[in-house]
Amino acid sequence: MRKLLVFLILLGVILAVVDRVAVAGVERDLSTRIAASADLDRQPKVTIEGIPFLTQAVSGHYPEVRFDLGTLTYGGVPVENLQGTAYDVTAPLADVLQNRADVRAGRLTVRGTLTSETIDKYAPKGVKISGNGSRLVASGEVAVGVNKVKFDAEMKIEVADGGIRLRAQKIDGVPDAIAGLVSYTIPFKGDLPFDVKVTGVRNVAAGLEFSAEAENVPLSGQRL
Repeated sequence: MRKLLVFLILLGVILAVVDRVAVAGVERDLSTRIAASADLDRQPKVTIEGIPFLTQAVSGHYPEVRFDLGTLTYGGVPVENLQGTAYDVTAPLADVLQNRADVRAGRLTVRGTLTSETIDKYAPKGVKISGNGSRLVASGEVAVGVNKVKFDAEMKIEVADGGIRLRAQKIDGVPDAIAGLVSYTIPFKGDLPFDVKVTGVRNVAAGLEFSAEAENVPLSGQRL
């Protein structure tokens, strides 16, 4: 009985080691594919969620794969803390081992942060944007006839045509048509990786955090 117990413990340890070695290998492969698919010059950190890993590897299905892209620039706009999650990844073990291209995610999401400096940089000339993590405020001057009117207005943030648009709410003493001129779009919508589309945006302490997603995303990049 004692020998059986020792054997079972050793077997458990061996399987655990094999599991971790195997997951490290597949994470490296997926990291390479993600880097190539997103046209990155370095490989991201990839983590396959869920244990035991070997069960997922044999089935060729990974419910959740997380990756960290760090800080990147799209359309001239820096995006910080860009994190992604690939769901329902189909990666048959034979394809992974032989580097075949039939690997894809049923759904892929990313989220990243636009800093306060970036938000302010793209504001209309003469308009200053500031925030406190829960709201954004525009301040500056607008022309009303021959006069210039100073204003402070809360900015409405919305997803428009797949990008992020900021638009001033009503400004006291200023016609709505003129108030509507205090608006702008952050121009990076067509440059995000994996062809994801922006689906949401919210205020955070560092600026604006956006989320974006795409479906049926191929992860077919060749090894670097």
